[in-house]
Amino acid sequence: MRAPPPSLLPLLLATAFLSPSPSIATDKLDQTASIAGNQTLESAGGVFRLGFFVPPGSSDGRAYLGIWYASIPEKTVVWVANRRNPVVRPPGVLTLSSDGRLVILDGRNATVWSSDNAAGSGGVATRATAQLLDNGDLVVSHGGESQSGSTTGRTSVAWESFDYPTDTLLPGMKLGVDGRSGISRNITSWRSAADPSPGAYTFKLVSGGLPEFFLFRGLSKTYASGPWNGAELTGVPNLKSRDFIFTVLSNPDETYYTYYVSDPSVLSRFVLNGTTGQVQRFSWHRGGGGGGGWSGFWHFPLDPCDSYARCGAFGYCDVGQSPLCSCLPGFRPRSPQRWSLGDGSGGCVRTTNLSCGAGDGFWTVSRMKLPEATSATVHAGVTMDQCRKMCLGNCSCRAYAAADVSGGINRGCVIWAVDLIDMRQYPEVVQDVYIRLAQSEVDALTAAANRRSHVVVVIAAVAAISGVLLLGAFAFGCLCFWRNRAAPAGSRDNELPLRATKLKRPRDDQRFSEENKMSGEEDDLDLRVFDLAVILAATNNFAADSKIGQGGFGPVYLVTSKIK
Repeated sequence: MRAPPPSLLPLLLATAFLSPSPSIATDKLDQTASIAGNQTLESAGGVFRLGFFVPPGSSDGRAYLGIWYASIPEKTVVWVANRRNPVVRPPGVLTLSSDGRLVILDGRNATVWSSDNAAGSGGVATRATAQLLDNGDLVVSHGGESQSGSTTGRTSVAWESFDYPTDTLLPGMKLGVDGRSGISRNITSWRSAADPSPGAYTFKLVSGGLPEFFLFRGLSKTYASGPWNGAELTGVPNLKSRDFIFTVLSNPDETYYTYYVSDPSVLSRFVLNGTTGQVQRFSWHRGGGGGGGWSGFWHFPLDPCDSYARCGAFGYCDVGQSPLCSCLPGFRPRSPQRWSLGDGSGGCVRTTNLSCGAGDGFWTVSRMKLPEATSATVHAGVTMDQCRKMCLGNCSCRAYAAADVSGGINRGCVIWAVDLIDMRQYPEVVQDVYIRLAQSEVDALTAAANRRSHVVVVIAAVAAISGVLLLGAFAFGCLCFWRNRAAPAGSRDNELPLRATKLKRPRDDQRFSEENKMSGEEDDLDLRVFDLAVILAATNNFAADSKIGQGGFGPVYLVTSKIK
């Protein structure tokens, strides 16, 4: 397709834009061709299509050059070239200039948008081509033939759409920073479903310390992925799945996140929703008759604890407790009044000041999202013991951890000399973080932990049903759960004897499974019933000073004598 004479261009563009949507039988565009109006390019495997479109719901008819899926009935746009500069005088036309740039012209032949000038100012690109690939990347290549027309066999990528994402990350795309080219690859939401211009939300890498990705609303951080520790983004420990493979690569040249799907035929996209402000992952499920739809797999932020720095400095969030915010061990709320009202944004302060020397120690937490690490310092090739000494030797050091835990091996060290923020607690182990405290605090926490390991928690629940105690499961309403097992041989004579039986669920219980009924087995509840004498002795006859709290089932007591 040769470029038309300038005098015929307006008529040709108007005809093309009003005609049915033809797809050019090629995935390439060279310097002698153009696509106009509603003509399109299609990738070789028929996966993606490139062309002009008007967003659904748009009332002004502004046109954009975009890429969308060709193999599904729903037009889902994954990339927009001129999102800041729409074609307001349609129809539009896409050409390759003499210096190898993609150029969008409007109905008056004015330039609306162009890609970077890879050939340099005033340069001429030899045999430039633009090709739409099956992965959704639009690639401009230069070379292949010399000025004389002889084939050189050498081509170079001069520009590609994957370097300039809009609101969508496709498999194989990178989210991060390329230090060599200076390109920063971010995704930014659409302003609305009818307007692909940049919206309020941006998801991007913030360089410094350990790699970490942040969701911004304007200039304010609203969510953080948690630092990358070589194995996972510590704020999304459940991100991995069998069909979803991702990694974060960080070296002196570039740092980026990328992902793949194990089955290349599965259409998957990672999109920033401008309405909800969430990063979402979708996969296309095919239905009967050529139909189907997008299924959501996950989204972030997920819950209230995903809100950035919700519990302030030295605080952490836990969705399994109320209120959501707690202070790290060795710290107390900065504002108890605000804390009691559920506002933990003021954070926490130390219970005991550091001595800045040998009088300090460390307390380990392991189920935490790592604190924001963009201002932390990473020391490669340092052992954990060396890291501990480095932290103690720096009066500003608040905590340290391994920089890389991939393969279950600690490599390098990251030191926080700033307040610890944006932490949350998970049910599973994430990574050890060593919090610096005064040694007196460490000793007190250690002693408390040792006491808890010998505690028998007694739950008193008075239950009288028609004046009959329930099968001895409650001894005057006292049901005990304990952490110690039966006493080993050779127990001392003055220790209280442990007389307990394991509760079984009766076989005629309606909840008992049919499978167990057939086998004649009883369902083990793994509960123990204690003699009342044992409970009374262990709690000093339920003395008031043995009571340590109150729960939904009644008071909770601390055992004052050892039970074996």
